[in-house]
Order: sequence, then C-alpha cells, then structure tokens
Amino acid sequence: MTKQPRLADVARAAGVSTATASMALNDTGGTRIGSQTRDRVRAAAAELGYRPNTVARGLRTRRTQMIGFIGDDVATTPFAGQMIRGAHDAAREAGFLLLMVDTSGDHDETGEAIAALQERQIDGILLATMYHQVIEVPKAIGSTPHVLLDARTADGSSSAVVPDERGGTLSVLSELTGAGHVRIGHVTTREDVQARAIRLETWRERVTASGIDPDELLVEVDHATTPLGYEGAKRLLDRDDRPTAIFCFNDRMAMGVYRAAAELGLAIPADLSVVSYDDQDLIAPALSPGLTSAALPHYAMGQWAVKELLRRLDEPDAEPVQHHMPCPVSRRSSVAPR
Repeated sequence: MTKQPRLADVARAAGVSTATASMALNDTGGTRIGSQTRDRVRAAAAELGYRPNTVARGLRTRRTQMIGFIGDDVATTPFAGQMIRGAHDAAREAGFLLLMVDTSGDHDETGEAIAALQERQIDGILLATMYHQVIEVPKAIGSTPHVLLDARTADGSSSAVVPDERGGTLSVLSELTGAGHVRIGHVTTREDVQARAIRLETWRERVTASGIDPDELLVEVDHATTPLGYEGAKRLLDRDDRPTAIFCFNDRMAMGVYRAAAELGLAIPADLSVVSYDDQDLIAPALSPGLTSAALPHYAMGQWAVKELLRRLDEPDAEPVQHHMPCPVSRRSSVAPR
C-alpha cells in the first residue's frame, strides 16, 4: 500500500520548513510568505497528492468544516436543486462540506436530524423550507449557529433570507401597467403560504390605486395547479368585462390561463397579457409565447445563507440579519400594449 504523503514531504519537495508549508496551504502567515513560495508549496502538494488532516486541523481550529442543511420537504420541490446548489457552491468555495438531511416537514424527524448533525460536530446549520414560511426555530438547535433559508421567524431572532415577494410582484405588475393595462386580474391559491398573502396584498394595492375594486378581478382556487388555474381563468375571462391582463400566482397556474384563453379564442398577448411568478425553467420559457415571470432567486438565497452562517461563526455576537433577496423579472413575449 502506498504511503500517504505528509506535510513534511510537501515541505521537503518545496524546499521550505514544515511551518512555512503549513501556513502556505492554510492561507496564513500574511506577508511573511511570498506568493511565489505559496505557489511552490501548493504545486508540491498537488504533485504529491497531499491531503491535509482535517481531524487534526479541526482540533486546532475547533471547527470540522462541515455545515448541516436540514430541508423541510425541500428535496421534493422543483426549486430544490438551485437552493441546494447555491449553498453547496458557497460552502465548497469556503472549504466547507455540506451535509444534507430532508425531514419531510416532520417535527420529530427534524429534531432527530439536528441531534445527529450536532453529534458529528458540525459548525452550523441551515434550516430550509419552501414557499417562504414563518417558523419557530426548533429548541433542539440550542446554541448551534444557524441561518434560516426561505423561512423566517416572526420576531426576527434568527438570521434569515427570503424572496422579496413584494418587490418582485411590483416589478412584474409594472410590466403590465407600463404597457397601459388597468384591469389586471389575479388568479391565485387559497393555500396559507406567505408568498400567496404578500403577492395578493401587493396586487390589491396596485389595482385599488387605479380606482378599481380588486374583488371584481380576483379568483381564488384551492391549489396552485394548472387545472385549477384553468378553471380560475375561465371564470375571469368568460365575462363581458373581462380583464385585459392577468397576474398569476405561479407559472403552473399561468399554463392554465393560456389554455383557457385559447379555448375562448383569445390570443396572448394581442387580446390578453399574462405575467406570473416563479420563472420555472420547464414552463415559463417553454410556453408559446414565452411567459414574463418574476424569478425566485433560490440559488442566490442558498449562497447568501451559507455566507451569513460563516459570518456568524466568526462573529457569534453579531445581530441577526433579515435579508430580502431581489426577484428579477424575466421578460418574454406575453405582454403587449393595451
């Protein structure tokens, strides 16, 4: 069996002391170690196939370089990949390993996951949910540094990142008002999620400001699905005073709106403009015409959550931060001037 190279072997190959080799590989030592020396040490380590002893380093730094990611049904949603990828990339860039557990929203399972990660001496935990939830941090987390991802507490006691639902809604509605639309309908869900409440409230404010009773243009259905989006759109569009534009709670419901418009002989966007939220890769650009939609910034939120957690590791007494991640609008061809 080939013997694993040691730090002393790297130092010998680079022509430096073991202490210098250690500082070069760990980015310490400041200006005492020149860039050429650092490059030489790293080249020697790569050539020898040297890997640092993370256990020994953890004993020195009191860190394991591991972050726990506990997802509440995250792994079963279409946005999970981007959220996890953003967290993974930020952790990897900082030299940390991301350990993921999905709990399916079960309270007891979440507590067990927290305990299991704590037993492995993880440095901190990301608690991730879907659909921008207001939650209570599990007591089991104790003093373990943590950040909430796509979730927040009611009192702001934990650092958290959520989508800027209001800003995104205002931006996508501006696509319609900027094109001259006033009668803007809204097809949404009755599901009790923060995204629904914020988008609905923001839409109401914008329509009311135009002097229109928003209740005349609102249709709510039980779930945010394509079939129910179709049913809701039919109720709005099969009227003499139908809206000239519709804002959909999400892209799946927008698919239903497209179907309803086609059955009624309405062309998008010539007869009806449509905007939405989520900007799902498999829906918004694939519809004909392409759907203008506010994007949910899951990748950026995953990155931010890791960076905030690492900041809290270095500054344990720092005040919690509440961050609203901007939701940029992807403009396509579903809006036309009124």
